[in-house]
Amino acid sequence: MPDVADAVPESDLSGAQKAASKGEVAVTQRKSSAGVNDKAGASSNGTARTSAEAPGGNDLMDVDEATPSGTGIEGTPAGQKKAGPTKIQGSGKGKRVNMPHNKGSKSKDPKSKNEANEITEKPAAESTAPLASGQGEASDVVLPLEVGTKVNCMWRDNKWHQVKLIERRKEEGKSDKDYEYYVHYVEFNRRLDEWVQLAQLDLTSIIQLDDNGDGGRTRNQKRKTEFDATPDEDHAEFDPASLREHEEFTKVKNINRIEMGKYDVETWYFSPFPAEVTPCHKLYFCEFCLTFLRQKPQLQRHLAKCELRHPPGDEIYRSGNMSFFEVDGKKEKIYCQNLCYLAKLFLDHKTLYYDVDLFLFYVLCHIDERGYHVVGYFSKEKCSEEGYNLACILTFPQYQRKGYGKILIAFSYELSKKENKVGTPERPLSDLGLLSYRSYWTRVLLNIIKKRRGNISIKDLSEMTAIKTDDIISTLQHLNLIQYQKGQHVLYANPKIVERCLKEVGSGCIIESNKLVWTPYNAEKDYVGYRG
Repeated sequence: MPDVADAVPESDLSGAQKAASKGEVAVTQRKSSAGVNDKAGASSNGTARTSAEAPGGNDLMDVDEATPSGTGIEGTPAGQKKAGPTKIQGSGKGKRVNMPHNKGSKSKDPKSKNEANEITEKPAAESTAPLASGQGEASDVVLPLEVGTKVNCMWRDNKWHQVKLIERRKEEGKSDKDYEYYVHYVEFNRRLDEWVQLAQLDLTSIIQLDDNGDGGRTRNQKRKTEFDATPDEDHAEFDPASLREHEEFTKVKNINRIEMGKYDVETWYFSPFPAEVTPCHKLYFCEFCLTFLRQKPQLQRHLAKCELRHPPGDEIYRSGNMSFFEVDGKKEKIYCQNLCYLAKLFLDHKTLYYDVDLFLFYVLCHIDERGYHVVGYFSKEKCSEEGYNLACILTFPQYQRKGYGKILIAFSYELSKKENKVGTPERPLSDLGLLSYRSYWTRVLLNIIKKRRGNISIKDLSEMTAIKTDDIISTLQHLNLIQYQKGQHVLYANPKIVERCLKEVGSGCIIESNKLVWTPYNAEKDYVGYRG
């Protein structure tokens, strides 16, 4: 199943992000230490911060950490005994609550504090939309908040967004107010899930779960189903039971950040790293051999000994400062497993971790005076009965928005041409993956159609591009350039429409086939070698 995480052409961003995940990723280019500079040459000055689209908009922007604002719960007045969980007046379950916002200084008078916390019941709203700060229905708030509760949370854009509490934790000896909550932003992709403090939550907008597990229904509300029954395209290969198991197992990120070369990167998803290194806040990677360590001094000692300056395997393509290496998962098992661990931090539903023997990995590198820096990769089955030319693809966040995703896709088709085969990516495609591929297919097909004089068939296009006929037909239908008449597909390519479509997808990249030095995988030869 192909997982695609990479930037798409800027002209496609609005559609992609509306249809798919709206995510933010912060990548900080750090200043390397002198020790690393001496031993590994990994030095850099200055900082660079990049981000994908922030929630609520389609423009690229840098989102800095906003000072969380929200209403907390006052402590127990002096002299009053605290027993059991902290409560605020009222009783009930499955209700929104209305609590005053004390934006000024806290009152030291217990009497005035009790007056400030008085709650009056209001009629329930008919809408199931998240309540704005200050709205709600009278009820009680019990700390700590229950897992599954929905509440508004202040995000980095200084706006309230509804979240669902996924997990909670507290340090020993702390009070119930000192819990941290792992939250999922309901309207956004899971890559934004994070730990937040109670102060960041708007307790006036709480929607607690009912006994039967249904949440968000207040009395007098219409009995509406809160969740959309539309299947999740990103997890189309999972049945409902498997999807629940997957989400339960991966619901909380176990690594928050990684340091790789001169970049400090915020992770997106859970990855099944070995127990001895998880959980931890930051993991340190050697950018050449992909060894991962828990502490910076350990990394510095490793860099002093590591002699590798490029991926293990064969360099099969070089053009300028760009290079491709073919790495056999059977021959370089540790490297390929580490690559999969690393990739899973940025892919939600990648399932390949240990069984890498049956795959070839094509690693894209950027070359400079310090060595070959891994930019991204795609994997491919050695022998695919379905004719897939790509299994998984990823451009690492610090290199996204630079066109490397287009290069990876184009290179996979260049290999298919070398094999004299028609290829297609493994299904199902994620929404962003489909957008990336459709952009590539559109650009390649329309450039041929634009230059072609006379008739051309779908089969001709497939043979010229190594793109599967089903992908060609779906792409041309999406562009409204093909119709089905009298039992066959007929292409109507208006020059103005072709020019407009080419302008929308932007310019692509060209893989120079004369610079590709590669022999297709030979299963029989490998089998003979295996038998000895």
